[in-house]
Amino acid sequence: MAIPFRTCFEYLADRWTDELVVTSAGNTGQMWWDVTKNAEQVFYLDASMSLSTLFASGIAMGIPERQVWAFMGDGAFCMNPGMLMVERDLNLPNLTHFLVSNRVYGATSNAPLPNQVENDYGAVARSMGLSRVFTFTSLDELDSGFDAVSRPNKDGHTFVVLEVEPITGPDAKLEVMPIDGPEMKFRFGRYVERTTGKKIFSDQI
Repeated sequence: MAIPFRTCFEYLADRWTDELVVTSAGNTGQMWWDVTKNAEQVFYLDASMSLSTLFASGIAMGIPERQVWAFMGDGAFCMNPGMLMVERDLNLPNLTHFLVSNRVYGATSNAPLPNQVENDYGAVARSMGLSRVFTFTSLDELDSGFDAVSRPNKDGHTFVVLEVEPITGPDAKLEVMPIDGPEMKFRFGRYVERTTGKKIFSDQI
């Protein structure tokens, strides 16, 4: 079983409130942009090469009072599963790592992942000491378990596997968020300054 990719992201966007969001390059960033069109509260990390959750970890460390959602495809995850060692070591209670598992390299025409059927990402996370590990294979499961995933907690880092269907059809050609890196940095940084009181940039507006 798997959740339709767009349906999954539309559900999460509907439940999204004030969490800061970091997306990975490729399908996750393109779909999040398509369903939210948000250009301030989200950092679309282009060419992230498996580093979106580590980038988000720095944000979560610097702003512990805010929840941070970080998205990553399983293609990126397979490039660097050792990221979970760092995430477990930091064990940030305000960071949720959403692993979007469609068992293919979505950015390369859905080329199959090696060992795609057997890969158990939740087991990988538990083997590295993570205890708040959730896997959802249907929208009903996600809906019934979402409150446990999203509520602020003191128990440490949260790892969520979202089993989704590969993107096909028109959704395979979604636009990249049409703002270049420097502008995105300043939009996101100014949003954080405005909503948290944190100083991000030397020059204040």
